[in-house]
Amino acid sequence: MFREMRRKKQQLSFEETEEILKHASAGVLALAGDDGYPYAVPVSYVYEDGRIYFHGTGAGHKFDAICREPKASFCVIEEDEVIPERFTTAYSSVIAFGTTRILEDEQEIAHAADLLMKKYSPKESAQAREKELKAGLQGSLRLFELNVEHMTGKEGKERKERRAGRSEQS
Repeated sequence: MFREMRRKKQQLSFEETEEILKHASAGVLALAGDDGYPYAVPVSYVYEDGRIYFHGTGAGHKFDAICREPKASFCVIEEDEVIPERFTTAYSSVIAFGTTRILEDEQEIAHAADLLMKKYSPKESAQAREKELKAGLQGSLRLFELNVEHMTGKEGKERKERRAGRSEQS
């Protein structure tokens, strides 16, 4: 169903791919938008156990697109260093495919929101996070999940060469 990566030598292991998803700070969610146009939107997210959680509101382009078509892709670029003399970049990235859903269960909402808040505000107390969630839910805050069905990580040849050089020096 999903295509295999063409440049297999650049493919990262599952573990390396997961590490990128766990540590990157933002990604781009691609959805089926209005009138057949793709809709790609940057989002703050958190990854846990094959699921990507992100937030939004109960109205708007992202919400409407998810309601209309739950299939989505998600892309993260962890590193992208320009190497002008080689006309390229040293990069690592992940692309994931899956199905989105709007979280409705209170425990799932609280879990996803807490994961997001811990990632982006790690020094805040549990009480502060709970207060923020309650305030958000009184407004239009919604939590979403992308259940990852397939993902691949890739790194550019230049990054791979640098990593190989670092491990040889160790």
